[in-house]
Amino acid sequence: MAPPATPAVAQTSRPLGGLRLEASGPPGPADGIVSEHLRLLGAEETGRSGERMTLVGAECGGITARLTWGERAVDEATAQAATGVMAVHGRRGGAPRGLAADYAATAAGVLTVQGLLAGLLARERGSQVTSTEVSVERAGLLAVSQYLAAAGAEEAEAAETAPGGPPFTSADGVVFELETLDPGAWAAFWHALGAPADAVRRGWRPFQFRYATACAPFPRELHAATRGHRWERVREAARSSGAEVCALRTLTERAAEYDGAPPWELTAYEASYAGSGAPPPVDAPLAGLTVLEAGRRIQAPLTAHLLGLLGAEVVRIEPPGGDPLRGMPPACSGVSARWLALNRGKKAVEVDIKSAADRKRLRVMAADSDVFLHNWAPGKAAALGLEHEDLSTGNPTLVYAYTSGWADRLPGAPMGTDFMVQARTGVGEAVRAADEPPVPSLMTLLDVLGGLLGAEAVLAGLLLRQRTGAGVRVDSSLLGAADVLTAPARSRAAQGLDPRRPAGFRRPVPTADGWIALPDHAALPHDARRLSTARALERLRACGTPAVPVVTDLADLLASGPISRDDHGAPAVPAPWRFA
Repeated sequence: MAPPATPAVAQTSRPLGGLRLEASGPPGPADGIVSEHLRLLGAEETGRSGERMTLVGAECGGITARLTWGERAVDEATAQAATGVMAVHGRRGGAPRGLAADYAATAAGVLTVQGLLAGLLARERGSQVTSTEVSVERAGLLAVSQYLAAAGAEEAEAAETAPGGPPFTSADGVVFELETLDPGAWAAFWHALGAPADAVRRGWRPFQFRYATACAPFPRELHAATRGHRWERVREAARSSGAEVCALRTLTERAAEYDGAPPWELTAYEASYAGSGAPPPVDAPLAGLTVLEAGRRIQAPLTAHLLGLLGAEVVRIEPPGGDPLRGMPPACSGVSARWLALNRGKKAVEVDIKSAADRKRLRVMAADSDVFLHNWAPGKAAALGLEHEDLSTGNPTLVYAYTSGWADRLPGAPMGTDFMVQARTGVGEAVRAADEPPVPSLMTLLDVLGGLLGAEAVLAGLLLRQRTGAGVRVDSSLLGAADVLTAPARSRAAQGLDPRRPAGFRRPVPTADGWIALPDHAALPHDARRLSTARALERLRACGTPAVPVVTDLADLLASGPISRDDHGAPAVPAPWRFA
């Protein structure tokens, strides 16, 4: 039996308690997100907003963050165009398309909070950090880093990157997402609906790789199979096969059930942490700290990757034989380019968590770590004896971090994967303009934003530990990511207003040889279809409209700009923060 957990401390001392947020300058790209998250973490607001934000307090000389659009972008639309977000989101439709939600700015806002938390933590540890800077363009590049890595790999994609993908539609008009990680369950589901065996076989590979390619060119017979059955029959096929289905929900439905919970939860436990060691360098505020990561796929590995970019030593727990995703094509020097985008620079230790001896070894490793991070399925950590109360007995000052799908906030929710959470929370409405059917994006929007929120939560936990001596558990989720992303649209829905953007919103304009993106709400004074991209941009800029060319081939981003190559030759997106 696991020992009882140490008592939780009353939540009167939040990480930013006693600090005040002051803002100045012109309006910034994500003022609202930054100020809201800092308020939730305990900072007092002055009510002002601006692109320059400073946290000050009686014992803090002040640390400032500046959030800008970047070198080419002037707003969300142009940032999405310039960083490849429009290209990736548009793959399923065969042409670049903007996200109607402010995805790049939202990511940049979370990164800005991270920079402030990391800077404060470093200051508490003796560093001289005074400022951090983030741009929306850098945030956009980080969001597409896996796709960028694949574009610069030595070999081609293992799956076809042609238009197509879910969701599916039943005979009575229910639009739904399908999820399974098991090829047997996939085959059984389609067999129950009478789909041709050859189509089922051909459909598995694009379905399996859709997380990597942002498209899924399924055989038409699969869509025809679901249209031949009513929704209840589709649900029955899912139940009998072990697959899961989720009908697309609206933003109005999500607004009606929204519980107002913050995107993460911090719980402090009595302990007596006393940090030691040399002050960290200004450009590596987490230097000297160790993160033990047992992450799968994207969410937790990205969280740990960000902590590593901030200077922490990350030790990755992998199964015997290593992470199978290391071999996922396309590769650079024999290693998956996508895997490197999330895991480069991490140390790796192979641990068989099914073995009692190896679980004991993992507990010993956690006793010498500052952070333990995982995104296992619900209940798995408890079944393995690797929950917070298990690891905190050997390390009471541990920051225990769990990045989940649903955070136990929605009873009866489906599998907590990116596309299922998008379907369940109305993201399909939020990212599409009013003249497009609501459809979740096949870009991994929530895995990435969930990873960013996970890192924000860990940094808040580390700062709380540093300031109070407490051990901390932090919980974040894809549901929290969805609620942060859809907040403006969900608020409109809650007021009875149309939550969706107008027809044509953020739709790139075709030219004779490419595409251009105009800033939001700008008008096109002439037909650009007969003009080259360069000529169309020249005319628009002469009229005072700062349009930008739309990146359609991510490989073009590798020829210029801040993208470098790692030791394997894989494209590497730079750290999104600049510290001084």
